Amino acid sequence: MILVKTPSGQEALKERHGGLTSRQRSAFILFDGKRTLAQVLAATAPMGITSDDVQAMMDQGLLVGTGSGAATSVGGSSVDEAPKNSDRAPTQRYQAAYPIATELTAGLGLRGFRLNLAVEGAAGYDDLAALAPKIREAVGDAKYARLNQALFA
Repeated sequence: MILVKTPSGQEALKERHGGLTSRQRSAFILFDGKRTLAQVLAATAPMGITSDDVQAMMDQGLLVGTGSGAATSVGGSSVDEAPKNSDRAPTQRYQAAYPIATELTAGLGLRGFRLNLAVEGAAGYDDLAALAPKIREAVGDAKYARLNQALFA
């Protein structure tokens, strides 16, 4: 399921109100209409975000599902599950994405030194998926596309 921010959600983010905790706020930012619920949950798992947190944001009217096939509730989504359109396991995704992530962050020079260390310290798919938004911000959408394909497609 793909979720997007509602106008009231955008306002809550901008004005820093709406009852969001700091960790929920971090997850809320990732709902951009491009990432699936499973991708956001995988990226925010180290922060302790669960489907209950997402459901609370939906109940507050901050998030809404997109498309005709979007469900209105968040049910038993597993953080470790791969996207539905792929048969690759998380370890295979990690093995494909790790060299791309190190190449991208190493190419940033000193500007990306700490990010490169974080990528090299990533122990698995979940760690690398959690770093993906930071990598995207640092390298831009064009270069990030390869990593996105390896991690999430």
